[in-house]
Amino acid sequence: MKKQWQALSLALAFASTSSVSLAEGDADAGKAKSATCAGCHGEIGNSMVATFPKLAQQHPAYLIKQLQAFKDGTRKDAMMSSMAMGLSDDDMADIAEYYSEHKVSDNALPVLDSDDDEETGKGKPAEKTAAPTVQDMITQGGDLYRNGDLPREVSACIACHGPQGQGNKPAGFPLLKSQHADYLIKALTDFKSDERSNNPENIMHMIAKKMTGEEIKAVAYYISMMK
Repeated sequence: MKKQWQALSLALAFASTSSVSLAEGDADAGKAKSATCAGCHGEIGNSMVATFPKLAQQHPAYLIKQLQAFKDGTRKDAMMSSMAMGLSDDDMADIAEYYSEHKVSDNALPVLDSDDDEETGKGKPAEKTAAPTVQDMITQGGDLYRNGDLPREVSACIACHGPQGQGNKPAGFPLLKSQHADYLIKALTDFKSDERSNNPENIMHMIAKKMTGEEIKAVAYYISMMK
């Protein structure tokens, strides 16, 4: 509990400098404008491909901020940058409002691949130990999400993203619950490697750099199961 309160205090300090105030969009207009987004992100923002993020139920200010970053080049992705270049501020606000009004969909249980055994250091024949199960990984991720690892300065995710992964709208922290695990793994890995560089105050960079590959997968699996 003490760890959680320390992490929450840290989050409040960040929140005071991270809030964003943007004009509210028109969801009806956003429905038509989002037609070109549907191929990757789904008609209402629930993408069917695990490497494309779900946008449904996401806070509008966060979506707008990401679109602006793609447009001005502070966030790199060839496809998204080309899409964002043709959007005005009003377009972004309308699309973000449209997606925010739809509920994010639940995910199926993650499937472990061979890399999971290697990265956790378990399942080696010489040690004769059982390979981690999906539930083992989810349990590990849940502990890290709730409590972090303060001796290693890995802050608890709950501090900024809430106990149910709902994020913090006033502070600009995104909703994470039910996001695709594969996308979360890529996002955290990109923060860790500095591939993604548009995060305010480098909060996510500081946290992700201290996480192991195993921890990134574990917390991603846990978040993907949150409802």
